[in-house]
Amino acid sequence: MFRSIRIDAVLIQAVIAGALSFAHLHDLAEAAGQSGWKAWAYPVSVDLLLVAAWRRLRGARRDRSAWTWFVIALVASLGANVATAGLLDLANVPAWLRILVAGWPALAFLGGTLLVHQPTEPAPAPTPAASADLAPVIDRPDVADEGPEIAPAEPVPALPEAPAPAPVVPPALVDHARKVAIEHRTRTGTDIDTATLRARLGIPEDLAGAIVAQLA
Repeated sequence: MFRSIRIDAVLIQAVIAGALSFAHLHDLAEAAGQSGWKAWAYPVSVDLLLVAAWRRLRGARRDRSAWTWFVIALVASLGANVATAGLLDLANVPAWLRILVAGWPALAFLGGTLLVHQPTEPAPAPTPAASADLAPVIDRPDVADEGPEIAPAEPVPALPEAPAPAPVVPPALVDHARKVAIEHRTRTGTDIDTATLRARLGIPEDLAGAIVAQLA
């Protein structure tokens, strides 16, 4: 079991630094007139504000308010370390330091409230052009490459229809039609037309037209 325990030098340094800073803040608060449990509450307040500002900075690096409160908590911690290093007479603390220590709880509460309840700025939405550029390309091996799209060919204009060949008229039918035409002209005084010849002979219209053309 003891072999699985690993000693982390950074963790040891953090514990030592935290303990010394905690003790210095306690000594400074006690020298400024905060005795008993109140002197022990000051280091907790400073460290909590420092942690809240650091967590805010991890989510929004450009948040100026988070940087401001981080610097304030850092100055309070470093200031206590320097002040208790012999540069300040703890038996005769100046009045301005007493005022700062007395006003620190309200300042720390204000900073912590602003850091916790300040809304986080939403990430900007990508522009349509960027979305189109970042669209995933799906490689589907089961779909063959169709190659470039070929435009449909223009429709070929229809050729004019060739005229139907003239029907072949038997000579005997022509001779019979000529007799009918002569009889019609004698009776009416006019040449026979296609409709009349068709009705008299009972033949198709195209065949009657061909006979009338030969009789003309």
